[in-house]
Amino acid sequence: MRYSTQIKPISYVKAHAAELLERITQEREPIIITQNGEARAVLMDVVSYEQRMEETQTLLKLLALADKEIEAGETVPIEEVMAEFGMEAVEA
Repeated sequence: MRYSTQIKPISYVKAHAAELLERITQEREPIIITQNGEARAVLMDVVSYEQRMEETQTLLKLLALADKEIEAGETVPIEEVMAEFGMEAVEA
């Protein structure tokens, strides 16, 4: 994504709202909205938003599961994991 073409001041958004909605729906690229020269909000299409939220929830579930496994002592030494993939452990 080229941020230089995705940054718009609030005055532009107000004047071109329908055009920007069409653009984000087609291109699936968010628009960064500025106010007084500072980034203030992001405008993105609903499909991309939902997809990112689902991905985030999945990652959070995986992290929670990993935390439970660590607490339960269900871990595998890194050397075993690396050996399984034919790699050697590097000493720090």
